[in-house]
Amino acid sequence: CKGNDFQNINYNFIINEKGQLPHPRGSWVCDCNILETCIYLAVRHCIEATWLNDRDQFLYPNDGWKDDALFQSDCLVYTLFHGQNRISCKQGINHWIPFTEAEVNARDNFESHFMSDYLAGKTAPHKGDKDLFGLYGSSDPQPIQFSKEAQSVLDAGRELWRYFHAQPDVDVNAALYDIKAYFQGCKTTATGKQMMNTTSTDEQYSQLMTTLREALHTLARTIEPKVYAYGFLKH
Repeated sequence: CKGNDFQNINYNFIINEKGQLPHPRGSWVCDCNILETCIYLAVRHCIEATWLNDRDQFLYPNDGWKDDALFQSDCLVYTLFHGQNRISCKQGINHWIPFTEAEVNARDNFESHFMSDYLAGKTAPHKGDKDLFGLYGSSDPQPIQFSKEAQSVLDAGRELWRYFHAQPDVDVNAALYDIKAYFQGCKTTATGKQMMNTTSTDEQYSQLMTTLREALHTLARTIEPKVYAYGFLKH
């Protein structure tokens, strides 16, 4: 996390460990704050930064978002598939896989089932934790409900994961960042830094990514009016 305006949105992202940064500034993500984290990232990234909103400040919201379960799940799905979610299985256990092995035809078991269990309502809050969101307010948690826009993103993501797992010799624990790196490859800059290529020669992968990005863009437009309605930004 850095700054509270559009000039600093590129400094808002998710990684495995703070140690990956030379001067870490941020928050640990856990099962008790994951929805808040995803709302924070989605609100910061769902509206395109332009010269018109360059100085707009993100604000402390009103309480309306706390009772809006679809807004919460929209932000969760948006964050799961956004490019600023840079979780990588090369940096540690990937707890952000939103699908089960059966859904994507994985060859082996995942190291973590946290996210798919969380989406299915199998992860109950710890005893004594306050339920801020109303999603898991009972001892018998229910699966998260998704808007049609969020479901479209999940469907597009599932097809991408399936195609990745159909390739030979892939890491079954791959995150979205790893899948993109697999198909797009990386290059070394003049300064010796590794940068992911922006395109891929695999036409089917490229089409699957286009479908995912279009669904994510539609979901962003669903979230955007609530960013203003709940006071994260003012018109």
